[in-house]
Amino acid sequence: MTHGIATDVAPEESWFKSSYSEANGTGCVEIAHLTHTAEIGIRDSKDKAGPALVVPAAAWAAFVNDVQRG
Repeated sequence: MTHGIATDVAPEESWFKSSYSEANGTGCVEIAHLTHTAEIGIRDSKDKAGPALVVPAAAWAAFVNDVQRG
């Protein structure tokens, strides 16, 4: 896992709101598929110029799978 400033991790148009974010907008997570590195960028949608985590795509898939299983 690495981190960086979201705007350096991926261009703004690459980010999209996760389907797991809260509907009321208070707990929103955005992700970006970093296809050139097979990684996923993760950021807080309320702080678009703030920090972002970068994790391997396989780790993100495992996390989503665990969330879906409860």
